[in-house]
Order: sequence, then structure tokens, then C-alpha cells
Amino acid sequence: MNINLIQGSYTTSEAIDLLHKLVNVKIKFHEDKINQSSNEEDIKMREHRIKALQHDLATVRHKIRTGQGKIEIKSIIDIQA
Repeated sequence: MNINLIQGSYTTSEAIDLLHKLVNVKIKFHEDKINQSSNEEDIKMREHRIKALQHDLATVRHKIRTGQGKIEIKSIIDIQA
């Protein structure tokens, strides 16, 4: 099953805002799990993931700002159960 989460053309500011909000939701998810966990390995993994998400967001934000015109974004969530 797939969820077509994002598919469209966005201005630079819209693209950055959309991606920022999506990444922040995922970061908040990991922060909530950290607050509920006592497993040190799980906490370290989640902290590493948060840093990776922050780095990726900064990288894509820079790339978007240096580009020209509309930004095409497509995101499909592939769910396998």
C-alpha cells in the first residue's frame, strides 16, 4: 500500500517550509521516544537519527535556495505489512 504524501511544484519558500515541517514532525517523534525510553542504545540511535535529519534538512535547504524557479517534490510512503 502506498500513500502519495507529496506531489507538486512549490516556490522556494513553500518547499523549505513544507520540508521543515515534515522533518520536525519526525524529530519530535524521536524526541518523544527518547523521553519514554531507558534503553541507552535506543536513545543513542534516536539522537543520531535526529542529527542526521537536521543535517539533511540543512543540506536540502541550501540546495533549494541556490536553485532557480519552482521546486518539484514527490514523496511516496511505501507501507509493507
